[in-house]
Amino acid sequence: MKIADPSQTECVNEVQLMLAELPFDGARVLELGCGRAEKTRVLAETGRMQEILALEVDAVQHRRNLEITDLPRVRFALGGAEAIPAADASFDIVIMFKSLHHVPMPRMDDALAEVARVLRPGGLAWISEPVYAGALNEVMRLFHDEKEVREAAFAAVCRAVERGVLALERQRFFLTRSHFEDFAAFERRMIQVTHTEHRLSPALYDTVRRRFEAHLTPEGATFFNPQRVDLLRKPG
Repeated sequence: MKIADPSQTECVNEVQLMLAELPFDGARVLELGCGRAEKTRVLAETGRMQEILALEVDAVQHRRNLEITDLPRVRFALGGAEAIPAADASFDIVIMFKSLHHVPMPRMDDALAEVARVLRPGGLAWISEPVYAGALNEVMRLFHDEKEVREAAFAAVCRAVERGVLALERQRFFLTRSHFEDFAAFERRMIQVTHTEHRLSPALYDTVRRRFEAHLTPEGATFFNPQRVDLLRKPG
């Protein structure tokens, strides 16, 4: 297993990639760390899944998600990956979109053990994580450096595979696209988040703004971000 592959430069829509590669028809799906439920919506609106349980650990965002009433196949719940409120072997597919590195480092092994517990034998886990590289990462790390937690998340996946908790089906490496109209849009989406309180001094705020604006064009700022997916299968 490898944490990155700089030679892979294909830019993809990850949700569309997942829809093409995973057996969603009639599946019971668990999404861990659904955030604003944007990807949840895309998945649900295909009509392919029997049910999606979308968990979010951020209580503020979870309350907002509960206001969504037009996704009858989706059930929102408050909870984290390290203690999944679901029965053993109750899901066909588990999805983690950039959420494993948000689990407290001492609980990452617990989270992957929980993923294995709730998967049926032969079920699949799509563990998607950002690679610590790229121009957007260079801006973000000025105020939110995730190098340590991303490396810890990868190490936890490796341990789960080595211990036989989950088996590696395959790895995928690719780029995804992020676009911001201006710095105000970047600030709303990346600094003013509810799951983390970012307190930037005036000097740091100005440094972040200038680093971001170095990428601005008349059409805004577009970044291509390296990603890794570890596709894992529950043995049996």
